[in-house]
Amino acid sequence: MIAAYLYLNAALYALFALWCTLQWTGTSANLGYASLDNSGRSEYLVVYGGLQWGLAASFLWLANDPALRVIGLRFALALYIPIVVYRVVTILRFRPVRSVTGVVGALEILLLVAGLSLWLLVPGKH
Repeated sequence: MIAAYLYLNAALYALFALWCTLQWTGTSANLGYASLDNSGRSEYLVVYGGLQWGLAASFLWLANDPALRVIGLRFALALYIPIVVYRVVTILRFRPVRSVTGVVGALEILLLVAGLSLWLLVPGKH
């Protein structure tokens, strides 16, 4: 169950990285970046391309090794708890936001809830 969750995360991050890398002008605009100078383009591609690929590779590596799966679940929770807190606070603070922001936020919340649910099933986690 944990492996499937980690593989799903790897796939989602890889797809997002690919989409943001290949269609960076459209994805950056849909995410609310009105305009990007050369530094902004570089930063957008590093974070939404490079970092996302790194997360995809990390989740894939953790999923592939049964001894690392619980660590992978901890990694996911360490990632999603602050992301969801920031996402909820910023959506409430800056609403209305674009639908893409809401959809990404909903996906992050689902991944956090799924991760927390799996965490409750891990024996001897404390």
